[in-house]
Amino acid sequence: MEITEFVETLRLDGGLLADAADEAGPDAPVPACPDWRMRDLVLHMGRVHRWATEFVTDPQEKPVRIPEAPELADDELVSWLREGHHHLVLALHSAPSDLQTWTFLPAPSPLAFWARRQAHETSVHRADAQLAAGVPLTPLPARFAADGVDELLTGFHARDKSRLRPDAPRTLHLRATDTPDAAWTVHLTPDASPRTVRTPAGDEAAAAVDCTIEGRAEELYLTLWNRRPWDGLTVSGDASVPELWKEVGGI
Repeated sequence: MEITEFVETLRLDGGLLADAADEAGPDAPVPACPDWRMRDLVLHMGRVHRWATEFVTDPQEKPVRIPEAPELADDELVSWLREGHHHLVLALHSAPSDLQTWTFLPAPSPLAFWARRQAHETSVHRADAQLAAGVPLTPLPARFAADGVDELLTGFHARDKSRLRPDAPRTLHLRATDTPDAAWTVHLTPDASPRTVRTPAGDEAAAAVDCTIEGRAEELYLTLWNRRPWDGLTVSGDASVPELWKEVGGI
């Protein structure tokens, strides 16, 4: 996907997140994050958007702490969220293509990283906000959702921090049924972070796996982030793999 596509998705989902937060109210529980109320979700996203903006507008060679939120009354929360989101979108739109700044996952460029990461961060939490507000989830474009699965598998779970480690080696195949060539084979071991291989359609190696998980890209995306129940996906093979994912896989 192009950087402009990520920024546009960020723009749309940030607005939808704020709308849902406004509708739900600050005390609404957030189902996917049981310790949070909507107030906590808004404060988290407002802080993260401002943190990301700093890396784009004031390039850094090393990580910096996420800023603390100011003291805000409940009726100030959503406007504060919208303000930080607006500045992030503007920063990404106007940033030079050769931006050099700190990142924490592989990407074609630092600008591509921050546009992609903030688009997915915002989309997942937009779903949280809409679930908390009790409104229908806004559909995600299949290609964007498949990209989010790719980021989760080849980015987050490639890091040493991944807890997706079974008792014995397992091989998992995932496929987005509505997106061409959106398939991955994940090699799981007890003593190392998962190793993911993007698997071309029809690759016979996918047949020799312990578990296969298939579904529409959006269902895969939200389920793997533990935002959807697993009954929207087709799971075959070793059931211990999705059970492990439910416990630790959503990061």
